[in-house]
Amino acid sequence: MTSAIRPFRPGDRSAPDGAPRAWSAARALMLAGSLALAGCSGTALLPTPDFPATPVILDESAAAAAISRYRAGHGLGPVVVDSSLIRAASLQAASNARAGYLSHEVGGAFDARLRRAGFGGRYAAENLSAGSATFEEVLRRWQASAEHNRNMLMPQVRRIGIARVDAPGTRYKRFWALILSDS
Repeated sequence: MTSAIRPFRPGDRSAPDGAPRAWSAARALMLAGSLALAGCSGTALLPTPDFPATPVILDESAAAAAISRYRAGHGLGPVVVDSSLIRAASLQAASNARAGYLSHEVGGAFDARLRRAGFGGRYAAENLSAGSATFEEVLRRWQASAEHNRNMLMPQVRRIGIARVDAPGTRYKRFWALILSDS
């Protein structure tokens, strides 16, 4: 059985779900009242996860060298480490770790995050991952993923920032972020 949602039209005697309009209004008032009372309790209805997270010190130069070797094997130029991109990657890895899941938006929109980091280039991409214990492991995962691999092989890329943040209380335990850009 399928269900369709139909738009409410003025003059309809029922709400979009088929219930009489008065009944739908009563349900809406009850829901609004419940939400208002939940707000008074001091606890959020849907708590935001805030897992303890610890940044991990990486050898960013070794990561840049490995990515450069990979790019050279595809006829592309090397990358260098950029401290502003490391900060941006660290913030995104930490946001994902504290949330306990991967999302390109959990730390804010990608463009906004790059602007805050001082990014002024035209080309940028972000690879995220969770669970990998080593850089070599996460690099292999990114190489095996068509979209992540395409990011690493963007001809315009010249700079990278990479970070790992651990959150032992989460399902994945380790959260990675790699930001690549042209300047």
